[in-house]
Amino acid sequence: MATAQATPARSVATGARRGPLAALRDRPAAAKLLLLALVAAVVVPVLHGRWGGGIWPEALTADLSAPLGEVTDWIVSNRDSHPLFLYFFGHISNAVVLSVRGVYLVLLALGWAGVTVFGAAVAWRVAGIRLALTAGVSFLLCGLLGMWVPTMQTLALMVVAVLASVVLGLLLGLAAGLSDRVFRILRPVLDTMQVLPAFAYLLPVVLVFGIGVPGAVLATVVYAAPPMARLTALGLRGADSGVMEAVTSLGATGRQRLLSARLPLARKELLLGLNQTIMMALSMAVIASVIGAGGLGDRVYQALSSVDVGAALAAGIPIVLLAVVLDRTTEAAGHRIGADPTGPALLRGWRGWTLAAVVTAAVAAAGRATDGRVWPEDVTVAIAGPVNTAKDWMVDHLYTGVPVVGGTADLASHFTSGVLNPLRGGLTGLPWWSVLLIVAALAWTIGTWRTAVTAVLAMAAIGVLGVWEPAMDTLSQVLAAVAVTLVIGFGVAVGAARSERLERLLRPVLDVFQTMPQFVYLIPVVALFGVGRAPAAAAAVVYALPAVIRITTQGLRGVDPAAMECARSLGATPGQQLRQVQIPLARPSLLLAVNQAVVLVLAVVIIGGLVGSGALGYDVVFGLAQGDLATGLVAGAAIVCLGLMLDRVTQPTTRRQRQES
Repeated sequence: MATAQATPARSVATGARRGPLAALRDRPAAAKLLLLALVAAVVVPVLHGRWGGGIWPEALTADLSAPLGEVTDWIVSNRDSHPLFLYFFGHISNAVVLSVRGVYLVLLALGWAGVTVFGAAVAWRVAGIRLALTAGVSFLLCGLLGMWVPTMQTLALMVVAVLASVVLGLLLGLAAGLSDRVFRILRPVLDTMQVLPAFAYLLPVVLVFGIGVPGAVLATVVYAAPPMARLTALGLRGADSGVMEAVTSLGATGRQRLLSARLPLARKELLLGLNQTIMMALSMAVIASVIGAGGLGDRVYQALSSVDVGAALAAGIPIVLLAVVLDRTTEAAGHRIGADPTGPALLRGWRGWTLAAVVTAAVAAAGRATDGRVWPEDVTVAIAGPVNTAKDWMVDHLYTGVPVVGGTADLASHFTSGVLNPLRGGLTGLPWWSVLLIVAALAWTIGTWRTAVTAVLAMAAIGVLGVWEPAMDTLSQVLAAVAVTLVIGFGVAVGAARSERLERLLRPVLDVFQTMPQFVYLIPVVALFGVGRAPAAAAAVVYALPAVIRITTQGLRGVDPAAMECARSLGATPGQQLRQVQIPLARPSLLLAVNQAVVLVLAVVIIGGLVGSGALGYDVVFGLAQGDLATGLVAGAAIVCLGLMLDRVTQPTTRRQRQES
């Protein structure tokens, strides 16, 4: 009995002696924060004493305006005479122009009926009759809206841009998928290509190729190629090791292994890459119009300059329709890989494609015979007038004078004064070294020391570039918009996860909002909220919500049914099931939703520079408008660093996730 009593006492004594160390081992986050606090206690006084504790010190900044200005002057002076421009960039420009013009002439030769039938036939062969009807109706709606010619211009540009993006992405993906060294080198390059705002790299493209179609196509390629490269590398690197060993054992060469095993095994990833490339190229349609792409994007951009919601919607709807049709078609093609063929036996394989080609040729010939190359102007529906009337009514009744809330103008004013201004003041008022410490603490808590170093270096690079204050302003807008997006998105996603009917009702709405060009969101929010940072934040929230709702709903629905049934059998309420089962098990999806919210909000907040959001977005737009390479590229680089930092502080590393699981 004495021994039994002594054992607990000895255990208590041992626990008391080793309590702090054991507690730190059990709580690695607390240990990291304690170590960081000890380092800060030594380093911060030194930094504060040498460079002060206000905004980023000028002694630690690098002025890039002079060298970048020299580069700009050299390009402008030699663009018409240097062999590099005459015999390299000039040939690329001519090839792009000829390709786009050739595709456009083919579309005109097919006529509106031939293009409609061709789109429906391809959708039918790939996905079935339902999608064929959707494709046909979508092309007819483009004509009814009076946007047939701009739609064909955009489609011609997108065909060339997507083909070039796919070829470039495949080459980069093959190199990264077959070589670990190339994969490590290309990864930060692809990250930069995707995070860098489109406006930032429009400027060097314009300097080299000038205003027009070549610059628009090449800017689209830079933006749309990374998904193809990433997914190609993923498919090649994820090839089944057993299959590869079997092929190697049969004496296949490296080329034979690639063509007969790796690429066939990666077909689904390749089609997904094609899908994402198409969607990202279409999202560039409006942005590329700034440098002379024409087509639907030019109509949307012109509508933005005159705050014409009706004209913007009339041009934005065809972009959405093209995106939906192409998205559904490529998605269906991916699902049908490896599946049993369906439909009548006589229409399978090459017979079905031959029938589709014959019908398309016959319809196109009939259209040319009846002079039906372009959609008839007298068969159109003008929606701009009714939409603008509805917008005017909303402005008259919602802009001000609404009981209790006061109106959208008051909401924007309150949001700016109550959220954006204090948040901006707090971030700019913090000592620069304290911001680095906060970033280090957040990144190290959810990741490794490498994660923290990367995040801190990204923030330090912003200071070195000399744009610390504009970056803090942009960060305040992003944080506020992300918070609103997550609150609304998580709330709607919980309802959609519990109700299949609500999810079905939301799906077409989310499709439209997710594929609508970013510029289109700016027009109604400017009309309702005025000009400033609040409308830019509102547009960012609307643009980011669909992705957050989709990812969160999928994550909550994907929770193990056995775990949910166990919770219900123990008498857990729906709220307890959500808090104690669904949210913990869906944590990876929720973190991905947070990451996507940050990326999408950052993209639109930057475009908000066109409507008075200021900060880095204004610098990027100003640099493009004035041909100021230094201002535009420095602000773009700062945005990349800001996005990199936000990614690191919102996404746990794989090692950290394994430790928590």
